[in-house]
Formats: sequence, C-alpha cells, structure tokens
Amino acid sequence: MCGVLDSAELVALSRHTRLARHSAGEELAADGMPVESYANVMRGVVKLTKVLEDGRQQIVGLQFAPDFLGRLFAPDSAVTAEAASDVVLCRVSKSGLERLIAANPKLERRLMEQTLRELDEAREWIVTLGRKTAAEKVASFLYLIATHLDPSADSEQKGRKFILPLTRGDVADFLGLTIETVSRQLSRLRAEKVIAISAVTQVDVPDLERLRKRCG
Repeated sequence: MCGVLDSAELVALSRHTRLARHSAGEELAADGMPVESYANVMRGVVKLTKVLEDGRQQIVGLQFAPDFLGRLFAPDSAVTAEAASDVVLCRVSKSGLERLIAANPKLERRLMEQTLRELDEAREWIVTLGRKTAAEKVASFLYLIATHLDPSADSEQKGRKFILPLTRGDVADFLGLTIETVSRQLSRLRAEKVIAISAVTQVDVPDLERLRKRCG
C-alpha cells in the first residue's frame, strides 16, 4: 500500500497508523459491527468467518501478509475476523485512509487491484470446495499455506516448512470436511512422503511442485 505514496503522503499516513499485536484466537473485527479502522497484515494469518443464527460457522477466507484487512467504504464489517495465529497488524484509521484515497488515485488503484486479486482467489476456492476430492482439498489447503504464509520466502526454493496456523477442526470447517477425513488425508500425504509432520503442527513440504500436482 505504501509503495505508491510520496514522502509527504507517507508522513500523513503515519499520523493515522499504529502497530498492533494480537494473540491467536483474538477477535479483530466482528460481523455487523461499525468499521473504525483498516489494517495491513504484517505477519501471521487472519481467518474470516460467517456465523449462522444457530451457531454454525464457515471460514470464508484466510488473509496473509501483506493482505489488506477490511472492506473499504463499508460502514459495518461483513465478516468476523480472528487471529488464526499470532499476528501483527499495521492499523490505520478509517477516516484517515479514506481521505488519503480520495486524494491519491494510485493508492485507490493499488487497493482495487488487491481486492480483485482476492476475488479471483475466492473464485478459485469455490472450485476447490465444489469440485475437488477430499484428497485434493487437503493438498490445496497445504499448498495455499505453503505459498502464502511467508511472503519473503525465495520463490525458487524447492520446499517449504511452516507451522500449521489452523486447528484440524478449523481446516475441516474451511474445506467442508470432517476432522477425521482431514486427519486421514494428512496421514496419506505423510505416508507417501509428500509432506512430513512433526510436533503435530510443524509441516515440511520437501517438494512444492509434487504437492501442487496433488491439488487437482
């Protein structure tokens, strides 16, 4: 977001920003509540959920660094945002950012491009949920985490290691599967040496391309 601003605009933006650290499980925004600030994810994973009246929930998205958290110009939040892992956010006041956007078309375009990218990713995920097998869904989820969790990772690196940011229950919810099915598919990938799992949540993907081919 800051890459399209000149020095004076960066100074103006800094007056409205603050770093905020949140522990896993903390609510960052509540569905239906007034929006008072936006944020860039600096580190960690944020999960976006919708909750039905009877308490059932659906994870509708995950956000990673440097994703923009919040829906521009909306008076109220349309989802509940929760820290899936420990996260660091760069928060900016709603009024301050919206004034800066009004004065800077390049910033508006940058944020619009990110919104469209997220829309494309959401459409891809609809295909995953609607048409892929359980094995392909779990592989797709792991590939998503492996390729998005660390934006500074070398794109030429053959493999990745990461801490799984969601519980198996959340993974099951995100994929529309049961916990037992998720566990079974993870065990299958481990048995076939596509992944290695240690300490329950430490995942090692030795060959990203091999995992990608399991995504369907």
